[in-house]
Amino acid sequence: MVATPPINAAGIVPNAVPRLLGADPARRLFAMEYLDPAKYRLWKTELRDGHADADFAALVGRNLVAIHATTANRSEIAAQFPTDDIFCAIRLDPYLGEVARRHPDLAAPLRRMIEATLSTKRALVHGDVSPKNILTGPSGPVFLDAECAWYGDPAFDLAFCLNHLLLKCLWTPNAASAFLACFTALRDAYLAGVTWEAVDELERRAATLLPALLLARVDGKSPVEYITAVRDKDRVRRVAGPLILSPPTRLERVGDAWAQEIRHR
Repeated sequence: MVATPPINAAGIVPNAVPRLLGADPARRLFAMEYLDPAKYRLWKTELRDGHADADFAALVGRNLVAIHATTANRSEIAAQFPTDDIFCAIRLDPYLGEVARRHPDLAAPLRRMIEATLSTKRALVHGDVSPKNILTGPSGPVFLDAECAWYGDPAFDLAFCLNHLLLKCLWTPNAASAFLACFTALRDAYLAGVTWEAVDELERRAATLLPALLLARVDGKSPVEYITAVRDKDRVRRVAGPLILSPPTRLERVGDAWAQEIRHR
């Protein structure tokens, strides 16, 4: 009987992660290939400088959903990532939990969101799909730093990444339209690849999470460093609060509310 090779991200999307050179599991050590920054630029830096490429954003969405689709409903992969405690401690509580503590009027829906996310076990989740953890490589995006990888709700990864594209509109306002185009491109590319469950259901969960994650990057324990003005923080609160209380079912609704806020105020 031929053994089935283990599933890993590099096997699903070639060049999507740095190549592993060697590992010492007993010592919990590993070595990865060096990626020359002249060829692999940080996506966050590109976005800060206003270089918002919708085609690249779409490729992020396609590669991310490919990893989710291949790992969906795989009990053997779920068994390798029994990391609920870690994910809750470094993602859900510092983000959604802290917002609930700071905004008592939003606490009930936020706590329901935490419970629903923790109870949804669908696929391997990176947990930190942020432009600071994505390189723009010659063969496309390279995902880094999956320290909080978790077998759970892939909608979290989608919402987490889309959130950053919205927030960048406040960092580099002149590129806001391009960031919104990236939001749409990544969203559409990702949703087109959902095969393991009804796409409307996954989008509903992502749309519910997105405004909470928006607010978390202002009022959570890990605020983004580039939103410092009270006016900009209030913009985030003005959009996110009502959407947390009345959860959207489509990501488009969140994107449209954000676009209206930044264009007309």
